[in-house]
Amino acid sequence: MSGLLVVTAVPAEAEAVRAGLTDPTVTVAPVGVGPAVAGAATARLLALAEAAGQPYRAVVSAGIAGGFVGRVEVGGMVLATRSVAADLGAESPEGFLPVEELGMPAALLGLGSVVPADPGLLDALRAALTAATVGAVLTVNTVTGTAASTAALAERHPDAVAEAMEGYGVAVAAAQAGLPFAELRTVSNPIGPRDRESWRMREAFVALTAAAAALP
Repeated sequence: MSGLLVVTAVPAEAEAVRAGLTDPTVTVAPVGVGPAVAGAATARLLALAEAAGQPYRAVVSAGIAGGFVGRVEVGGMVLATRSVAADLGAESPEGFLPVEELGMPAALLGLGSVVPADPGLLDALRAALTAATVGAVLTVNTVTGTAASTAALAERHPDAVAEAMEGYGVAVAAAQAGLPFAELRTVSNPIGPRDRESWRMREAFVALTAAAAALP
């Protein structure tokens, strides 16, 4: 059996994770931006490993993210209790409807819009990363960029601490393979109107490298 599979969106995130690893059995792979490509690429990696007789034992989605102001600090670490497909559903006059409320048969919903983190894996990471903020991490196809949409997301997901673009897709791939899943993020910017001056990419990458030591 192979070790842990850590997937990131882009090579820079993968490099930051590798820089902090202490366990040579951990595999780190950049798989692309967005839930669709991340989910498909992760599923392929898992299938290839299984076909080779060396299946992975768990999957972690890792990288940088935007954080909700007042819930997590820029430069901070985040561990997901659940990965949420925050824009999977439909608009209505009454507001956003998640896919679970669209009247589809349960068989068509599959995992729905939420995949919880594996409790054992989450507990292990929490024990190693005591400074991490724990809560839901939202997966979006379009990064939130207005005060109104930020407020709507925060109200709809009161336990959400961060927003990224791959976690839910990776979580679905792990669940389909029957593997434990967790999501680890470090915060580079506040969620809301795009203000590049407030972004702290370097701090987020440094924090990601520090967090990587806990991954095994």
